[in-house]
Amino acid sequence: MGGEAGVTLVRARVAAIGAGGDGVTEEGVFVPFAAPGDLIAFEQDGGRGKIAEVIEASPERVAPPCPHFGVCGACQLQHISHDLYRAWKRDQVVRTLAQAGLEVPVGELVDAHGEGRRRVTLAIKHGVAGYHRRGSHDVMPVEVCPILAPGLSGAIAFAQALAAEIPEKWVSLLLTATLGGMDGDIRGPLHGNARLNARLAALAREHGLARLTAEREPLALYRSPSIGVGPVAMLVLPPGAFLQATAKGEDVLGGLVLDGVKRARRVADLFCGVGPFAIRLAARAQVYAADTDADAVAALRKAVAVPGFKPVQAERRDLFRRPLVPQELEPFDAVVFDPAFDGAAAQTAELARAQVPRIVAVSCNPVTFARDARTLVDGGYRLTKVTPVDQFLYASHVEIVAQFERD
Repeated sequence: MGGEAGVTLVRARVAAIGAGGDGVTEEGVFVPFAAPGDLIAFEQDGGRGKIAEVIEASPERVAPPCPHFGVCGACQLQHISHDLYRAWKRDQVVRTLAQAGLEVPVGELVDAHGEGRRRVTLAIKHGVAGYHRRGSHDVMPVEVCPILAPGLSGAIAFAQALAAEIPEKWVSLLLTATLGGMDGDIRGPLHGNARLNARLAALAREHGLARLTAEREPLALYRSPSIGVGPVAMLVLPPGAFLQATAKGEDVLGGLVLDGVKRARRVADLFCGVGPFAIRLAARAQVYAADTDADAVAALRKAVAVPGFKPVQAERRDLFRRPLVPQELEPFDAVVFDPAFDGAAAQTAELARAQVPRIVAVSCNPVTFARDARTLVDGGYRLTKVTPVDQFLYASHVEIVAQFERD
């Protein structure tokens, strides 16, 4: 069929949603924001397409809650029904495990959105603050973001004010909701002088931030940027510290980890961060915790240096270059590991050679999880339980918690 200005449009029925969240036509063309069952007209460029018109809407299509959806690059799946969304996310885990030859029952998807995302990264470029446009490095201004927690209600306004102060800069701004207010870290070539730093500090005060840093270096501190972690009421975050996306997500993952280690008395928590699992584990077991981030490890040490916890040994260690080897793993009844997106290939290779009775793996990437799980299974472990967790509302990402046992 024809289109405007000589553009040729293709007409097709959408059959499914692909791994990245795009619709897939019956002919195998990937078309963003298409829902299974839609009859669409689209511009085709090789194996990709761009919707020009939804001729016949699928019963699974719903109105997206955000006015920026389709232009903003942050969300992929606001346009499909809740039931289809949940089924699709779980199916990503099922399919990825099957492709790796791993047969295990996969539990139902656990909703861990809670109040919303407690951390957000906003782009600032040439005086504009917002999110990147889909498929572009351009920054689009945003007025609302429905996935953010109430503690980040001032995030967009602060980012816009910051952009006005540094119109010539191109940086990103990480904001985290804490008990003391928003904690901000500016990342990129700010190259501030004393006068600019003073203006930014004043801006942070005006917008109620607890702290503002630039590449983790302090600019302003007005209140303690603390969060509650399990039984710890206040853990002071290092600048730019990693956290699970939602507070409920951390609670859900923590509960699944505790369930997975059973009654273990000595547990290793690898890639521990500030200790969301180690702190919960230390209420009932001795814990060894390791992470490459020295500031995160220091925050964990301080948090558990109070009565009521079992002994915790926390150290900075690069587990990618220097994973724990079987002799070091021998004392533990259970190991928990929660690596970054690329997984933990080096550490799982050593775990596969060890005799730890029980392992709990947490992952935000089904593909690298399946690779690491395959290594453990080939090394003699049984994959006994997999639970998908959804704390990334409307995004294609899904979290996994899995349990392994030695026969």
